[in-house]
Amino acid sequence: MTEGYGTTFPRLRDAAGAVWRDYTGHAFVERLREASLPRAAFLGYLVQDYIFLVHFARAWALAVTKAETVDEMRTCAATVDALVNTEIGLHVRTCAEAGLSEADLFETAEHPANLAYTRYVLDAGHSGDFLDLLAALAPCVMGYGEIGARLGQDVADGHPYADWIATYGGKEYQQVCREVGALFDGAVARRLGPAPETTPGWDRLCHRFTTATRLEVGFWDMGLSFAR
Repeated sequence: MTEGYGTTFPRLRDAAGAVWRDYTGHAFVERLREASLPRAAFLGYLVQDYIFLVHFARAWALAVTKAETVDEMRTCAATVDALVNTEIGLHVRTCAEAGLSEADLFETAEHPANLAYTRYVLDAGHSGDFLDLLAALAPCVMGYGEIGARLGQDVADGHPYADWIATYGGKEYQQVCREVGALFDGAVARRLGPAPETTPGWDRLCHRFTTATRLEVGFWDMGLSFAR
């Protein structure tokens, strides 16, 4: 399902263990797949995710400044472009159908779960190096790709969340995942060598990745709370 996402991501995913399964198999995701997710929960999540993506784009822009090669810079810059000009567009279109303008989205107060996650990622970049930042960014990028690819196999005509699923399961987003996977592999090899698991830096990356994954679980929990 995630072939082509590189070799670093699967190893970090395996190290996260049950936390990763809690994220990608969360009740929010499963109810979205089943089309039983209340619209209020989806829209509440989508508004907060718009804010998340603004900060996420800033984190990828920070990665440009942390990069050591022009190729690394190009991939990070392309990801900023995909976030700002493609992924955010899905949120704006869907929320516009519910009567919410982009100004409304931008001015919405951040939920504590959103604050915790986005500031953790940005802190990883400011206080750590390029690998710290990539490890904190990867769960969102790759997790949504994995979820979108899986859910895309079950989408029937008229599914209320077909656009969301098609965005993350589609060719363009899957290509982003492959490019980020290659970026991560190259960055790890450049900085930690051919056997990264044997270096002290590997444990730090596992911790970063797993912590960000836990915060993804909290983000889904937040989404479900909007249905109450």
